[in-house]
Amino acid sequence: MRNRVRTKGIFFLLFLVILFSSACSMGLKKDYAALADQDRERIQRWSVLDEGEQAAILGDLINSPELEALVDEALAANPDLQQTLLTLRIRQVQYRKTFGDRLPEIKGGYTAGKEEDTDPSYTGSLSIGWEVDLWRKLADESRAAGKDAAQQQALYQSARDTLGAEVMKAWLELIATQKNIAIEKKRLDVLEKNEAFILGRYKNGLGTLEDLDSARTRTASSRAGLEEYRENLARQRRALNSLLGREAGPALTLPADYPAVVPPLVSLPAQTLKRRPDLKAAYLTIEAESLRASAAYKALLPSIDLEAALEDVADTPGAALLTDPVWSLLSGLTAPLYQGGKLRAAAEISGLETAKAYQAYRETLLDAVNEVEDAVGRERALKKRVRHINTALTSARSNRLQYREKYRAGLAGMLDLLDVQEQTYDLELQLNNLIHERLVNRIDLGLALGLGVKQ
Repeated sequence: MRNRVRTKGIFFLLFLVILFSSACSMGLKKDYAALADQDRERIQRWSVLDEGEQAAILGDLINSPELEALVDEALAANPDLQQTLLTLRIRQVQYRKTFGDRLPEIKGGYTAGKEEDTDPSYTGSLSIGWEVDLWRKLADESRAAGKDAAQQQALYQSARDTLGAEVMKAWLELIATQKNIAIEKKRLDVLEKNEAFILGRYKNGLGTLEDLDSARTRTASSRAGLEEYRENLARQRRALNSLLGREAGPALTLPADYPAVVPPLVSLPAQTLKRRPDLKAAYLTIEAESLRASAAYKALLPSIDLEAALEDVADTPGAALLTDPVWSLLSGLTAPLYQGGKLRAAAEISGLETAKAYQAYRETLLDAVNEVEDAVGRERALKKRVRHINTALTSARSNRLQYREKYRAGLAGMLDLLDVQEQTYDLELQLNNLIHERLVNRIDLGLALGLGVKQ
C-alpha cells in the first residue's frame, strides 16, 4: 500500500514537471534584454569635438546662480512634471499591491441569525487562503510591477532633465531677443537720423524724392521689426513663466550679454548611453514585458490553493468569538483545461509585447546616437558660420565708413549708403542669432550625452 502511494506521488511530480517543461517551451524564444545589451555594446565610437569640458550635470555648462534658481523653481512647480511624479507614485503603490498578492489572505466574519420558533444563533469565522506560488508566476508579476516602477522613475528623471534644459534654452532665447531689440534700436536710430537729414536736404532742394521715400520705407520697416521683437520677448516671457509653473510673475532681470556656455566633453558611447534615462526606461520596459510574458505562460499550468478555516456557532454573541471553534484545512489543485484559447492567446500577446518593447528600445537607441551626432555636427558647423559672419561683419563696418566718406564727398548716393548700413545691421542680427543657436546646441549636446539636472 505504501509503495502504491509512493508511486502515485512520483507520477504526480513527473506530471507537474512535464507541464512546467511544456509551458517553458511555449515561452519566449529570444532573450530580448540580452539582444538590447548587444545592440548597445556594438556602438563603440561616434564623432567627438576638439574642445570640451568635463561636466556632471547640465548646470556645469552655464555658471549662473540666477538661472540655477529658475531651474529649481521649475522642478518644484511645473505642473506637467508633477503629473509625471504622481504617475511614478502610482506605479510604486501598484508594485506594493502585487507584492501583497503573494501573501496569505486572512478574512474574518461574524453573523447573527434567528428563525421562527428557534433561539438566535451566532457564528464567528476566521479563514486563511493562500495560493502556492509553485511556478513563481506571482513572483514574476510582482517583479514586473517593480520594473514598471523603476521604468517610471527613469521617465521621471528624463522629464526633469528635459525641463531643466528647456528652462535654460528659454532663458538664453530671452537674452537673444533682448540683444536683437538693442540692435534694431540702433538701426532705427540711424535710419531716423538719415531720414531727418534727407528731409532737410530735400526741403533745401539738394535731395530727391526717391531718396526721401526710400529712407521713410526703411525707417517704417525697422519700426515694424522692432515691434515684432518686442512681442516675441513678451511671448517668450510668458512661455518661461509656464515652464516655471507661474500664472504670472515679476519681470525677469536678464543679463545684457550671454553667459559663458562651455561645450561638454563628448565621452565614449559606453559611458554616455548607460546614463541616459530614456534608454534605461526602454530597457526596463523590455524586462517588465518579459516577466509578464513568463507569468502569462505559467498561467497555463496548474495552481495549488490552500485554505484553513475556523468556525464557531453559539447561542450567545460572546460564545461565538471562536472560544471553541471547529477547524478545517482544504487544499486544491486546479488546472485550466479549456477556456477557448484565451490563456494561450494572452501568453502570445505578452510575447509580442516584449518583442515590441525591444523594437522601441532599438528606436530609442538609434535616436540617442543620432542626437549626439547631430549636436556635434551642428557645433562644428556653427563654429565655422560664426567665424565667417564675423569676417563679413568686419568688412561691412569698414565698408560703411568708406561709403559715408564717399557720400560726404559726393562720390556715392544716399541709397548706396543706406544699403551698406542695412547690410551691417543685418549681419549683426545674423551673428547674434548664430551665437544663440550655438549656445542652445551645447545644451542639447549635454542632454544627448546624458547630462541632467542635479538630484
